[in-house]
Amino acid sequence: MYVVAVTIFVKEGFSQQFIEATPYNAKGSRKEPGNLRFDVLRAEEDPNRFLLYEAYHTRDDFTKHQQTEHYLRWKSAVADWMAQPRLGIKHQSLFFS
Repeated sequence: MYVVAVTIFVKEGFSQQFIEATPYNAKGSRKEPGNLRFDVLRAEEDPNRFLLYEAYHTRDDFTKHQQTEHYLRWKSAVADWMAQPRLGIKHQSLFFS
């Protein structure tokens, strides 16, 4: 399993727009054959910080995800709302239940 944890810092005043735009990407991602999980999380201590937790069968499945219409549309829609570049940390699963 290949996991990507993406931390996103949204500019002050744009969190609600981000929240409204992101389900489009999440729902589309969950329909991808290589996707196992796609969670959208909001930090308790900072309402402008979000985490996308994405799990795929393989690294190639993640690469395919980045070429989908829903991802590219979401990426374009939220680009101006970012306070800083997204931080995506890639992981190889060692233990998964």
